[in-house]
Amino acid sequence: MGIKFGNLERVRHIITYSLSPFEQKAFPNYFTKGIPNMWRRISAQFFRVTPPFVIAYVIYSWGNEEFERLKRKNPADYANDE
Repeated sequence: MGIKFGNLERVRHIITYSLSPFEQKAFPNYFTKGIPNMWRRISAQFFRVTPPFVIAYVIYSWGNEEFERLKRKNPADYANDE
């Protein structure tokens, strides 16, 4: 007849509601609202996010190719070594 462990303190003027996990839907409106919303958000940010990544990739790949080119020896420097 005592107070339950989770309700040891009485708080006034605060109303809390809870719903059992068994009564909730795990993915409500996932296909009807979730996927179109995701597509809208991606398409809205595509041209703001993609160009910096493309530019960074081009610079990175150019830098690696230039590094590999500069590591090689010049065959013209050794043409008359005999």
